Amino acid sequence: MTTARVEPPTTAGPARRPELDAIRALVVVGLVFFHTALVFDASDDYYVKNAETTHATMIATGLGVVWAMPMLFLIAGLGSWHSLRRRGAAGFAAERLRRLGVPLVFATLTIIPVPQWLRLRADPGYHESYLRFLPKFFQVRLDPTEFPFVLQGRYFEVGHLWFVVLLLAFSLLLAPLVRWSPHDLAGRIRDRTARAVGRRGVVLLAAVPVAVASALLGLEQAYAAWSRWAYLLFFLYGFVLAADERFRAAMRRDSRPAAALGVVLFLAGLPVFLTAGDATGGNPLTDMNALAIGARAVYGATGWCWLVAILGLLDRRRPAPAAVQAPRENLGRRLYGYLATAVLPLYILHQPILVAVAYGVVGLPAPIAVKYAVIVVATLGLTLAAYDLLVRRTRVTRFLFGMRAQA
Repeated sequence: MTTARVEPPTTAGPARRPELDAIRALVVVGLVFFHTALVFDASDDYYVKNAETTHATMIATGLGVVWAMPMLFLIAGLGSWHSLRRRGAAGFAAERLRRLGVPLVFATLTIIPVPQWLRLRADPGYHESYLRFLPKFFQVRLDPTEFPFVLQGRYFEVGHLWFVVLLLAFSLLLAPLVRWSPHDLAGRIRDRTARAVGRRGVVLLAAVPVAVASALLGLEQAYAAWSRWAYLLFFLYGFVLAADERFRAAMRRDSRPAAALGVVLFLAGLPVFLTAGDATGGNPLTDMNALAIGARAVYGATGWCWLVAILGLLDRRRPAPAAVQAPRENLGRRLYGYLATAVLPLYILHQPILVAVAYGVVGLPAPIAVKYAVIVVATLGLTLAAYDLLVRRTRVTRFLFGMRAQA
């Protein structure tokens, strides 16, 4: 096995990686397309369902499910390393509570009940007003076995903000771990691991824990078809990757083999995954028979290969722009800055708006393709308008949606 020399990290501060913000924005915008597809999916129990459904949406959305949410957790882990380095453990925990905890509580109290109410309103026999429904939504009980989703209830849910709940929990668990871990030991482990990934293909071995967790713990449909503990692995992987430039160099080097392997695993595993339930009469996400376990293991490994491929292929050195390109570059920087700060508010806003739009569209006498396009376009427009007009313009609303105050 050959060894490629990967230089140790320098003492310079980390360069901004614009591709990471672009990926985050792409995933959040893509969620509008994904969740709209669930309105027409024959197997998913989404809030609002069209009378006519199809199985084709599951295959199409599978292309995004295998990498999109794991990528968000990995990028969050990368950012957590830099934030902890700047702020320390206590400062990092306080910042996470402000940036994630505040919008989580605010959104749960205000807009998260809307989709559940509209689900009930889809029944012609249900006539309860939203104000009468709200007290029922907040009837909750404590269930520590569902950590970190310890609040449970008949109607209560955090909805699509499960991502925020997990990210906040992972961050608050990470802060004391970093604070109390012996720095010398952690440094030695990091250095030895970084030297190990100098060997070609070693970085792909990180797929093994993800595959094992997916196979043995099962996949949770409510959390974008991944185990919550697999998300913890992706988060921790991002944290470790940010700690040494040699990891980043290894991902660049192995990105093409990772892409090839990821495609092979996806094409080989998807038919098995889709037929596992039919073959056994059960649920391939959670069944513990050999076929379902093997399909989930391949699924987990595929996810990691795709993350390495995407991040490695996008992480390329770019030449400095010429002076004549300055006007266009300025426009690009403004758009980049706008979307980079809008990701979390757009994520919070999109699903209640989408469900409300779908509630009014599914009854129209139109084919699926037309309804799908109407829901996507209307949701994107209304979400951007809500963010621009109702969130980003005041200090209070920026705080409630986890944004930094304007300079």
